[in-house]
Amino acid sequence: MRVITGTARGTNLKAPDGILTRPTADRAKVGLFNIIQFDICGAVLDLFGGTGQLGIECLSRGAAHAVFVDGRKEATDLIRENLRRTRLQDKAKVVCADYMDYLNRCNQKFHLIFLDPPYAEKYLENALKRISEIDILEENGIIITERPVEKPLEGTYNGLARSKDYKYGKTFIALFRKEPNCP
Repeated sequence: MRVITGTARGTNLKAPDGILTRPTADRAKVGLFNIIQFDICGAVLDLFGGTGQLGIECLSRGAAHAVFVDGRKEATDLIRENLRRTRLQDKAKVVCADYMDYLNRCNQKFHLIFLDPPYAEKYLENALKRISEIDILEENGIIITERPVEKPLEGTYNGLARSKDYKYGKTFIALFRKEPNCP
């Protein structure tokens, strides 16, 4: 697992021990960043931080600031280590908190929000619903979701327009853009 491009290009990121954290596969990560490469700016929220690789990739490519949230101390320690490895810690904030607790008290706006939660849970749907209810996505902002191909993502979310699903191996990536003139 490494940073693809930008100021930290080629830096190897520390991977977790065990199976509690599932880093995004390289193929899916390359495809994802090809899709959003011209949208990387402003502040980024990596809500289910894990290793921090998605937010770190954005920082390496020029995002102004990133917030990494994970409910496990082991994960937030790993994110801090990977930020040190890439020398991007001055542009980042790492929060050890439950994702819903963080969203309920969040008052910052983000241009990009990454949602790559544990696959077996309803966290993705719950996070999308809550984000659609609060005003933390900037105008023209994007939410990037990741899920397994066997897990459907149904429903609509107020103020968010969904893209098609992009398939990378056993992973689907879908983008939600904030619709114009929506709070």
